[in-house]
Amino acid sequence: MERELSQAMIKYEADQALAIAMNPKTGAILGLSSFPTFHPLQYDKVSPSVYNQNLPVSMTFEPGSTFKIITLAAALEEGKVDLQNDHFYDPGYSIVEGTRLRCWKREGHKHQSFLEVVENSCNPGFIELGQRVGREKLSQYIRDFGFGQKTGSAIAGESTGILFSKESYGPVEHATTSFGQGISVTPLQQVQAVSAAVNGGTLYQPYVVKRVYNEETGAVELENNPKIVRQVISEKASKEVREALESVVANGSGRQSFRDFMRIGGKTGTAQKAVNGRYVEGEYIVSFIGFAPIDDPEIVVYVAIDNPKHSLQFGGVIAAPIVGQIIEDSAPYIGFEKRT
Repeated sequence: MERELSQAMIKYEADQALAIAMNPKTGAILGLSSFPTFHPLQYDKVSPSVYNQNLPVSMTFEPGSTFKIITLAAALEEGKVDLQNDHFYDPGYSIVEGTRLRCWKREGHKHQSFLEVVENSCNPGFIELGQRVGREKLSQYIRDFGFGQKTGSAIAGESTGILFSKESYGPVEHATTSFGQGISVTPLQQVQAVSAAVNGGTLYQPYVVKRVYNEETGAVELENNPKIVRQVISEKASKEVREALESVVANGSGRQSFRDFMRIGGKTGTAQKAVNGRYVEGEYIVSFIGFAPIDDPEIVVYVAIDNPKHSLQFGGVIAAPIVGQIIEDSAPYIGFEKRT
């Protein structure tokens, strides 16, 4: 993870980069890293903004399309969509309460199945899914997946993120939330939520320390066991989420994380940066969240690159190959084999 982020910082001259890996079956954090970084014995040689924050837990930003996994999970759990057989026409925008909300593809994706809506990361298609779930119900799913509150990880400096209040959550806000815009989340919340979406529907509390030993006696002083927060969706819906996200990697916007010898699923994200409540022209946070293996996930990896340069600013182009490489290199160490 450190290797991949340091290379990305140099290659793209990024402002910042971060990554988290979690075991979705337990909530155990396997890796957590951010750049710029510093040597602990030379912290005084870098800006306090570097050593005083832990980006994966403290940084909040619009998640963009990685958040669509939550809308997808809610729609599948509520039985509001048949991904293979239901279809949607995307002209390039949706109009909600007189507001035109555009797809990232200006000319639109035209006729698609809802599986293709997921593969293509089609904004109007996800607005439709959000509307099918309903405003109040989608809001409840978002909170049930852990957004809008700290995860309970006990990592210092963790933020809560920002969701719309009930009073300001109108039809337009409901629509933009459906595709990950207008809200603010932490990377740790993202990993916790997506882990629940793909592990059979169970939300686990993240933790870093597995156990603490007394070095003199060898006795275990403290042991953290997996802690279930709640069941959010069913195993059936979770299986459908996994299969749809595998299709994103095989056929859609996440194909640069694809590996011939490993079944990876995931979702891209590209979000315009907001500073002091205003979007910054030409600056984006690009991300990808991936997991493997599809049938029984052992790892979820999230990577976000802040304001990359010298490349198309899309999560599928920049972040997806990084996640694919981290998963590939981690596989032997966390107990699952590459397929031959």
